[in-house]
Amino acid sequence: MIESPTALFESLNNQLDGSILSDSLTKTLYATDASVYREMPLAVAFPKSEKDIKYLIHFANEHSFALIPRTAGTSLAGQCVGKGIVVDVSKYFTEILEINEAARYVRLQPGVIRDELNRILVPHGLFFGPNTSTANRCMIGGMVGNNSSGSTSIKYGVTRDKLLEVKGFLSDGSSVHFKALTNEELAEKLKLDSLEGEIYRHLYGRLTDEGLATAIKQSFPHADIHRRNTGYALDVLLNMEPFNVGGKPINLSSLIAGSEGTLLFITEICVAVDFLPPAHELILCPHFVSVEAALEAVGMIMEEKPYACELMDKVILDCTKGNKAQEENRFFIEGDPGAVLMIELRGATLEELASKAAGLKSRLKSAGHGYSWPVVNPPDTGAVWELRKAGLGLLSNMEGEAKAVACIEDTAVRINDLPAYIKEFSALMDRFGQQAVYYAHAGAGELHLRPVLNLKKKRDVQLFADISEATAVLVKKYGGSLSGEHGDGRVRAPFLPLMFGEHIYQLFVELKETWDPKGIFNPGKITHAAPITANLRYEAERVEPVYQTLLDFSEQGGFLGLAEKCNGSGDCRKLPNAGGAMCPSYHVTRDEKHTTRGRANILRELLTNPGSHQPFAREEINDALKWCLSCKACSHECPSSVDMSKLKAEFLYQYHQMNGWSFRDKMIASIGEVNKFAARFPAFSNFILKNHFTAAIIKRMLGFSAHRSLPSVESSLLSWFVSSENSGATKVEDGRTVYFFFDEFTTYQETKIGKAAIKLLEGLGYKVAYLPHGASGRAQLSKGRLKEAAQLAVKNVRVFAAKVGPETPLVGVEPSAVYTFRDEYPDLVGAELKDKARQLGKSVMLVEDFLAKEIKEGRISSSLFTKKKARILFHGHCHQKALANVDSSAWLLSLPENYVVEMVPSGCCGMAGSFGYEKENYELSLAIGEQVLFPALRKADEAVIIAATGSSCRQQIADGVGKKAKHPVEIIWEAFTPDS
Repeated sequence: MIESPTALFESLNNQLDGSILSDSLTKTLYATDASVYREMPLAVAFPKSEKDIKYLIHFANEHSFALIPRTAGTSLAGQCVGKGIVVDVSKYFTEILEINEAARYVRLQPGVIRDELNRILVPHGLFFGPNTSTANRCMIGGMVGNNSSGSTSIKYGVTRDKLLEVKGFLSDGSSVHFKALTNEELAEKLKLDSLEGEIYRHLYGRLTDEGLATAIKQSFPHADIHRRNTGYALDVLLNMEPFNVGGKPINLSSLIAGSEGTLLFITEICVAVDFLPPAHELILCPHFVSVEAALEAVGMIMEEKPYACELMDKVILDCTKGNKAQEENRFFIEGDPGAVLMIELRGATLEELASKAAGLKSRLKSAGHGYSWPVVNPPDTGAVWELRKAGLGLLSNMEGEAKAVACIEDTAVRINDLPAYIKEFSALMDRFGQQAVYYAHAGAGELHLRPVLNLKKKRDVQLFADISEATAVLVKKYGGSLSGEHGDGRVRAPFLPLMFGEHIYQLFVELKETWDPKGIFNPGKITHAAPITANLRYEAERVEPVYQTLLDFSEQGGFLGLAEKCNGSGDCRKLPNAGGAMCPSYHVTRDEKHTTRGRANILRELLTNPGSHQPFAREEINDALKWCLSCKACSHECPSSVDMSKLKAEFLYQYHQMNGWSFRDKMIASIGEVNKFAARFPAFSNFILKNHFTAAIIKRMLGFSAHRSLPSVESSLLSWFVSSENSGATKVEDGRTVYFFFDEFTTYQETKIGKAAIKLLEGLGYKVAYLPHGASGRAQLSKGRLKEAAQLAVKNVRVFAAKVGPETPLVGVEPSAVYTFRDEYPDLVGAELKDKARQLGKSVMLVEDFLAKEIKEGRISSSLFTKKKARILFHGHCHQKALANVDSSAWLLSLPENYVVEMVPSGCCGMAGSFGYEKENYELSLAIGEQVLFPALRKADEAVIIAATGSSCRQQIADGVGKKAKHPVEIIWEAFTPDS
């Protein structure tokens, strides 16, 4: 009896230290990467040990399954997609094994992230040079597999140049260690009675054939194109001993680099590292009217030996206009350039650097290269590179179904050939009726050229194939490389016979079959490729389902359209040290389903292919979304602007419409009304909430963690405000009017903060006004109670729209409530009020936003505040970071002249409203806090004042580290000394 794959995988799972999963959710997560391809794997394995990998190889041989190695899954050519067992080493193979400072090398496992490695190397004065646009999440194993290079290759080379040794398993499960060999050591290898010996004998026999060696040299890209990453690197081996007398010792690590997991399963890597670059840097950013004009200048620029020379064209620059994070990074763009070069210069001294930049700028101007030459200095240089790195994801923001498709985006030619090549390429695009997107590692002669196609249409699928083939012919004409850094994968491998000729291609096939006779290692990549149009992510001409939603998704092409904006670039896999808040649950679990990409993949798959199921009732989606904290970081940090918080709110609404809401969900969504009632009897209510016995009953009823403390309630802030106005105690007769938003959290739970905010505003001469209004709707949104949230949104827009404006703003203190006006209200209120809601949102802000603006305009000075010294450690709320910025709070806190403010580089605190209270989330919630926030607060001296804008953040800090955090307006109110 033949065992089913499921039974086989269950049996295998019992043998592994790690695990192997074959459920539909996990397989869906790994069916795509950052390419245009999709193929459902049979299972996904998460090995914990080398023993696991060896066992997987024997299992694959026994049952004729393919193994597809994967790290971050950011491949643009489909290297990580296939029908087999995806083997994800990103979770457990993450150790740095040795740092040898004297010899300048590092031994590590393949799952080490490139930027994380460099953070650890800084104290040693070293770094790993190759720098891809995905460096904050890509892993060294993937960089070896692809022979990655990135923006710094013109100075530090490509991954192959740095690769000293690799260890791993051959396709028969035997272990190997590839490193530089003397001719005597090679002779011993040739005698081995093993697969390793057969590999050395095959290579030796072929590469000592002079005729074949000549054919290889003639067929491969020009030797002076350093970024050539297509086919197997036989030309590199030919330059080594014994095939090239006097060359470097033979090292099969160079062949493994760029082999895309088709020859060896890597378990350990040794790479050379460089001394840190000169301390001082700047970026010269000449602007050009066209891409062609920019490329004409590259030859002159390269004479200056820059550290990087990158290009972005108008299409990508225009995409940055619609992205919240990248808008801020456009500060150096002048006018409407057709292309911009970003030239990094470095020097030992500022004087040397300034002189070099001035000289290059003068030469460019004199030669007529460019029309503007802005110079960007630190600390702003980081923003320039962030803009450049976001290019891939930003292309997903192009309006409509047609997108810039990665198929010919990796061609490399000699620098001197760039102008002629791009001229012919542009003519080629004209013949196909295309206006391509250009961004490039111009200094390396590598152009990322992308046609704009809708692969849901048969005509464009055919164009996809035709343009790719025509480009291959053009690249061959110039002796270029079809791939400079992204590899062949599925998208370029079909054209390797054309590029190399059938004779050399058959040599690749022979090499693959020698190393991997049964074809178990990542089949279909480099050799034996399927047609370029096979297994595309979308089925052409398919009529996709349309879903009716309560939230308005029309600007994103519907609910499904927003999920489809994810292109798989994996920015959501960056770790906390890389900055930002996306995705907090992934930071703890390192599980793909807790990334924005993973969740988008689940939504796209199950909504595109619902079968007989009602997709909004699917538990798989509920499982994938349950640990989304709705922090909104993705709406700001994801270059494709995939707003998972919005998708989750709509899904919960649809899901609970069919499955009903729990008692807990109903209570949390009604928290405003519950608190309003409890605040009528605060002493009695707090006795119930704080008494151990009754509090335990409440927590048990609500499914809250027993370890959480329940918040107190207080007499209504609104009642205090109305009574104080009536008494005239705090009434301001004259002054600019600001309307105050009495949110449902501050009004009943933290009235002290509300009072401080109102007193501070009035003390500074502003008239605080009140209009009867509803709750923000934040609690309802968090539980998918969208109808109730919509009713509140409509009410509040109608109340405030006629009164609130630039001169009479609406201010509040709780970010999650205040920013609901900007974020969700326009999508909740319907077409009739949408424009009014948007207009209103522009004038709704935190008290800190308003006061910071007033400070900048000179209406408030530090003379009104204490001269005492204080150090403040500040943590900003997620919604504040995503929908505005935390600078206003920090600016306000630093207003007293002797107050020093330090911002904690934290993402989400982990509380996220009710999320951290719920018992099933408690441990995750605290673990998120432990990533950055808690350790920073524990280190703080007792005299340090802790500030946090969010109510739930302050609760998390109290529960997590036992310290009290204050709202910024409390701190500034206490520092207010107008009469001193």
